[in-house]
Amino acid sequence: MAVQTESKRLGDWLKWELENQYSRDIVTVLAGNGAERALTSGMVLGRATKGTATGAAVAGNAGNGTVTANPIVGQAAKPGIYQVVCVEPAANAGKFSVEDPDGILIGIATVGVQFATHLTFTIADGAVDFVAGDAFNITVAAGSGKVKQIDFAATDGSDAACGILTEEAAAPDGTDRSAVAVVRNAIVSDNGITWPAGATQPQKDAATAQLKAAGILVRQGA
Repeated sequence: MAVQTESKRLGDWLKWELENQYSRDIVTVLAGNGAERALTSGMVLGRATKGTATGAAVAGNAGNGTVTANPIVGQAAKPGIYQVVCVEPAANAGKFSVEDPDGILIGIATVGVQFATHLTFTIADGAVDFVAGDAFNITVAAGSGKVKQIDFAATDGSDAACGILTEEAAAPDGTDRSAVAVVRNAIVSDNGITWPAGATQPQKDAATAQLKAAGILVRQGA
């Protein structure tokens, strides 16, 4: 006789939520990429909050050096505009302060040296040296807002937990689909929720803290 595995049910992991489905939202499951994307009830989700990055010189720069046109977006990057401003000009060189979209200084970039905090980019020297105040803007686009199983290696924002899927959902190759997720004010069992294969305990702990920040409490043995 063939072995049949019963699908996970909502009650296996959802132990409490606010009435009138306040705890739930409709989400868009990201289309499959080359194959169907199959998600199951209790699966911890991540949301694409960041897109690609583009770098460009601010109009009016004295120096004619350039910045990487499409910087690599890292996990710590934020959507919005990063300001890269020359604070220490030098012949065929220079140093630039790098501020994130919230105006927080995240480091100093040196001309000709790869910078790799939040974003990975390089400022290249030009024929005309930079002067103090010369600047570049690096814009990180907002993501699609679509969800998939949390991916701890992702850099689009889906490495952070945003909710838990209520029931099975399958997004065909190339086609998004709607689903429902618990995204706030709930209590769930750690025995019933589903993590990606190979997830480490520190990764689970970090995602559990992110769920808690949204009001979703993960109870041990509930």
